[in-house]
Amino acid sequence: MDHSRYDKRKYPIVDVREGYGDWVRTYEQTVQDEMDLRLLERLRTVDWSAPRLILDLACGTGRIGAWLKQVSAASLDGVDLTPEMLDIARAKAIYRTLYTVDITDTKLPAETYDLCIQSLADEHLPELLPLYREVARVTQPGGHFVIVGYHPQFLMAGIPTHFDRKPDEPVTIRSYVHLLSDHVKAALAAGWSLLEMDEGLIDDAWLQKKPKWQIYAGLPISFSMVWQKPQRSVTAP
Repeated sequence: MDHSRYDKRKYPIVDVREGYGDWVRTYEQTVQDEMDLRLLERLRTVDWSAPRLILDLACGTGRIGAWLKQVSAASLDGVDLTPEMLDIARAKAIYRTLYTVDITDTKLPAETYDLCIQSLADEHLPELLPLYREVARVTQPGGHFVIVGYHPQFLMAGIPTHFDRKPDEPVTIRSYVHLLSDHVKAALAAGWSLLEMDEGLIDDAWLQKKPKWQIYAGLPISFSMVWQKPQRSVTAP
């Protein structure tokens, strides 16, 4: 469902490509590691050293890619819809290849990656099933999909994805509320099996950086899920 029914801030709404194209200048100074990297570090069902080829979906400026390079020796590809974001990622020289494509239709070869990852992008998709199907298509049998998302409960509390396009000119990037059960339904329909799930709360670490968020203390702001694609069945001779 569209986030606007819950939106308490009522900032002007821009589409994803326009929004992230404008946000690129301050994006890495705005997004806190508590939002996604802390959840990634807590995962226990992913051996980050094992993959040989990783796909970073909605890779943006390469924040997640830079973290992956610290924990994995795998080759790394990235895809994103916003050329301005990819320019920043490209300058970091951590990706083998970068593609300007829709994450639900990457055009990449099937069964290529043993790990796919996506952080803080699912809330911009009208539907989840195309994402889970596309990631299943490009993931090798037995491979994993790690997703970190903006928690639907925080969106429903009235805080959409937003940034200041100019000083004192906040805008919202169009978002959609997907319940955690919506993720489970879409992923199961695409053939995935759930291995792990976690949620991140507005806690003391958050409040040290954003004291004004005291009114949101204890609310979940992000979540992580680890999915596995089944191994290809072997037919007995």
